[in-house]
Amino acid sequence: MKKTDHIGVAVKSIDEALPFYTEMLALTLMKQETVDAQGVKVAFLDAGNIKIELLEPLTAESPIAKFIEKKGEGIHHVAFGVENIDVRMDELTTKGLTFTSEKSKPGAGGAQVAFLHPKQAHGVLYELCDHSYDGGDNHE
Repeated sequence: MKKTDHIGVAVKSIDEALPFYTEMLALTLMKQETVDAQGVKVAFLDAGNIKIELLEPLTAESPIAKFIEKKGEGIHHVAFGVENIDVRMDELTTKGLTFTSEKSKPGAGGAQVAFLHPKQAHGVLYELCDHSYDGGDNHE
């Protein structure tokens, strides 16, 4: 793992959540986008040495909608920046870990992403995030 890339926070509405982050915490909104492959609208905020990724479900069937329904709004995942995501997935699979999907998928900011199954990670959902697909290490 290269670094902690971001912390994903599930919210019902980005528009309603943003003022807390931008006005109260004075974080800078970096970018917003829709990631159809993940069923979410996202907003990235600059929190200094890490980014906060707000995740709003696009549909009631979205994994984020199901998370909010079950657990409420809050921390959804911690993302580690990696290089060669497919190689890292193979290495971790060889060690006996499983992912929520067999292959990496397109994520926000042009990254390729994969999620480790939280049952093997003490209840924490960890994301592997490879920005080499978009040619950079940031979401801008």
